[in-house]
Amino acid sequence: MAISAAMVKELRERTGLGMMDCKRALTEADGDMEKAIEELRKKSALKAAKKAGRTTANGLLGIKVADDGSRGAIVEINIETDFAAKNEKFIAFVAKVTEQLFDSADGDLAALSAGELNAERETLVQEIGENITIRRGEVLTSAAGGISQYMHGDQRRGALVDLTVANAELGRDVAMHVVAINPMVVRSEDVAPEVLEKEREIFASQAADSGKPEEIVVKMVEGRVKKFLAEVSLLDQPFVKDGDIKVSKLLADAGAEVASFVRYEVGEGIEVEEMDFAAEVAAQVAGND
Repeated sequence: MAISAAMVKELRERTGLGMMDCKRALTEADGDMEKAIEELRKKSALKAAKKAGRTTANGLLGIKVADDGSRGAIVEINIETDFAAKNEKFIAFVAKVTEQLFDSADGDLAALSAGELNAERETLVQEIGENITIRRGEVLTSAAGGISQYMHGDQRRGALVDLTVANAELGRDVAMHVVAINPMVVRSEDVAPEVLEKEREIFASQAADSGKPEEIVVKMVEGRVKKFLAEVSLLDQPFVKDGDIKVSKLLADAGAEVASFVRYEVGEGIEVEEMDFAAEVAAQVAGND
């Protein structure tokens, strides 16, 4: 059967794949549009599997908060390069994942990612030519309507904040602070014991090298521990928009407290393998085979 340009155009519109891939699929399917789509989906999964081992340290965040502040969702979707993260279809995919997580009853991103979203991800991998991972997501809920968000302009850093009162302006300010300063916990007492112990050991080792008497060393260690707790605790930090007051004072003046927060930054914690340019090009050529 002769494959017309109109058939190729229709298949491209339905799958979003390249012209040559669509023409080849139609030829192999003898013009059967549905069979061609089925074969393209199978090949898409195969190509996606080949790319699955490639590091994805770039990407975008998605955030959505209900108008009444009762619910908020944040997700991180990764892709290999910053250039590909600007692809319109990738941006739309991030928005779709965010929307579905926000609407989900249980906030289970893993379950969502295993269904229709995974098939769409695999198709996008083939179309863009880079590995894509739905890395993580979280949902916060608030009976008080205290959920607020802040997303940095590059869509690579963002946060959800849950206040004990409904105050959208305050919530946004606190979320902005969380994005900018990156606190570890809400309160100093929330720091995990193992984290505190590790820091204490480091400070003790540093102080011991000073050659000072033991009683002075003990005071030095405790002083550094206290400073560390103040630096990583949201409530003890100077407010990013007014360094003369602490976040705790900002909240107290508004009669609010922070119940919790979630902060994401694209690629944090991902180890990127160093590769020379020639090797990178060779790997990309091999991955497109």
